[in-house]
Amino acid sequence: MASIHHEVFIGADPDTIWAAARAIDRLHDQLVPGFVVATEMLAVEGAPVRRVTFASGAVADETIVSLDDDRRRMVWAIKAFEHHNGVLQVTEAPEGTQVVWTADLLPDSLAGRVSPMMAQGLACMKAHFESGDGRG
Repeated sequence: MASIHHEVFIGADPDTIWAAARAIDRLHDQLVPGFVVATEMLAVEGAPVRRVTFASGAVADETIVSLDDDRRRMVWAIKAFEHHNGVLQVTEAPEGTQVVWTADLLPDSLAGRVSPMMAQGLACMKAHFESGDGRG
């Protein structure tokens, strides 16, 4: 199983970043505009499922497994993968925020495609909040 780990420091308030991250239907305009172009909540029973459309044209249906406001931690699974467990955690850091994004996935061969997308997503998040567009 591939395990991917990326992190970034963002010079913005962690509560502001977490509020955008936990708005699970607003990735495209609150968390990573330009990286995600649309987020749609699907009408399903059980855990919430969002359809995420990336700027690259890729589309992923993601089941939201957990939203933990106390730990500022979100967990989701991508339904089309054999296995996917994604975690985004937002923590306070001196003069800003540390954001950690990890993913465990199968098949391993997807890591070469997923890892660069994760790095690009964090770079977009950093640019969004540090530019003032994210009001951070």
